[in-house]
Amino acid sequence: MKNQICSTCFALFLFLLLIKWPSVEAQTQKGAKMLLGDNPYTIYKCSPLVSSNTKAKLTINIFEKGGDGGAPSQCDNQFHPDNTPVVALSTGWFNNKYRCLNYITIHGNGRSVKAKVVDECDSTLGRNGDHDYQPPCRNNIVDASKAIWKALGVAQNDWGE
Repeated sequence: MKNQICSTCFALFLFLLLIKWPSVEAQTQKGAKMLLGDNPYTIYKCSPLVSSNTKAKLTINIFEKGGDGGAPSQCDNQFHPDNTPVVALSTGWFNNKYRCLNYITIHGNGRSVKAKVVDECDSTLGRNGDHDYQPPCRNNIVDASKAIWKALGVAQNDWGE
């Protein structure tokens, strides 16, 4: 009887592991290494799982005309002034425009701020004119306007990356 219970528990564990394994693998996939000239960089197609306390790297972006990306935001084909709380998300979190024009809440420095998702911080492409010759974003980036940094009370000399 004891052996049968152990066998059943092991079989159940194995079954659950096999069912869950593909989704875990997809979410923890390491980035692929790419090479442009002599400069290696990593690209990502997925991001960490989203929850109410997902950790991210906050970077700064200028969404105004002539800003970092050069082109209008993907979600609304508009430029946005620095005093508007908007963000670009890493490719996996952006999820083929699934989060476009939705709001996320960013917590930091003992404060929180709501920001509208208006663009993608591309984790799969970079080093070209469309991306201002910058490397691809990492898979855990929230690229935020100056309004976000100000609302979080971050000293201006500490803004961005």
